[in-house]
Amino acid sequence: MKLRLAALATACTVALTPFAAAASGEVNIYSYRQEFLLKPLLDAFTDETGIETNVVFAKKGLAERLDREGRNSPADVVMTVDISRISELVERDLTAPVDNETLEENIPENLRHPDGKWFALTTRGRMIFTSRDRVEEGEITTYEELADPEWEGRICTRSGKHPYNIALFSSMIAHHGEEQAEEWLQGLKNNLARKPQGGDRDQIRAVTEGVCDVAIGNSYYYGVMLQDEEQRPIAEQVRIVFPNDEGRGTHVNISGIALTNSAPNRENAIELMEFLSSDEAQQIYAEANSEFPANPEVSPTGIVAEWGELNADTLSLQEIADNADKAVRMVDRVDYDN
Repeated sequence: MKLRLAALATACTVALTPFAAAASGEVNIYSYRQEFLLKPLLDAFTDETGIETNVVFAKKGLAERLDREGRNSPADVVMTVDISRISELVERDLTAPVDNETLEENIPENLRHPDGKWFALTTRGRMIFTSRDRVEEGEITTYEELADPEWEGRICTRSGKHPYNIALFSSMIAHHGEEQAEEWLQGLKNNLARKPQGGDRDQIRAVTEGVCDVAIGNSYYYGVMLQDEEQRPIAEQVRIVFPNDEGRGTHVNISGIALTNSAPNRENAIELMEFLSSDEAQQIYAEANSEFPANPEVSPTGIVAEWGELNADTLSLQEIADNADKAVRMVDRVDYDN
C-alpha cells in the first residue's frame, strides 16, 4: 500500500504494512513523529521537488523492525523524537554516514553525529516550570538549585528513567562528573513532592493544582498546552524558566533524522534531509511543533519566540548519548522512582 502521509502503522501494527521499495521519485520514511506534525513539511518538500513521501508512523518498535528487515528494508530515513531513540539506531548499526556540505553548514556540530549518522532537525529545552503564585520570579534559575534543601517536598517530575530525564541527567554527568551528579540527583529526589509519575504535562498540571511548586518538563509540551483551548488556563498558571540561561545554557533534546543502511532511494532521502535543514523547512517545522530550529540561522516564531531567546547548552548530544547508561545506573542507585 502507498498512502501518502497516512498512518500506516501503530505500536501494535508497525510490522504489517510494507512499502513498495525503490520506486522512482519517492522517499520512504519510518517516523516516531505523528502525522499532523510532519504533514506541512512533507507537503512543502513534494511541492518543491516533486518527490513523493511514504510514511510509517509508530510509537515504538522501529529499530526492531529495521533490524529484522535488514538490507531488504524499504525505509530510506528514520525520524525520531529524542536522542536516545536515534542513538539506539546507531548502536544497532542501522544508520549510514552522510558526508554532506549542506547538512554540515545548516546543523551545528554538537547537534549531529560525529560521522554524520544522524542530524538534529529541531530542539526543545528541558525547562523548569514554577507556580506564578508561590514562587517568585528568579527564585530558581539553574538545574543545580533543584537539589537545594529549600525545595524539599516542592518538586514534581516524571520517571527518572524516561529518556527526557536520562538525557538531562547525562548532561549533568558531563558537566560535573558522575559522583557530583549523583549527589545532585539524590538531592533532587529528596525534594520531590510525590513519587515520579505521568508525563511532562502532568507535572505542569500538578503545579497548578498545588501538588508541587516546581516541575521539570520539555518546552514543547508547554507550547502544546498554551495552544490548546482546554489546557491553556492550566499552562498560564506556571512560569517557564530557562535553566542556566546565564551560564552554560539550557539543556536541549532533539528531534532528528538518520539515513538507513538499506535506503533504496538514497539520493531522494539525502535531498529530503537537506530540505528539512533549510531555512524554509526549519521555520515550518519549529512553528508547527512549538520547538526551536536546529539551524541557528533560523529564528523561532510564534509562541516560542514570545518566551525569549534560548541560550542552549552547546554540549554535544552525542556525549549525552554516551553517558546514558551511566545515568540509568545512577537513577537506580538513588532509587529515584521509589
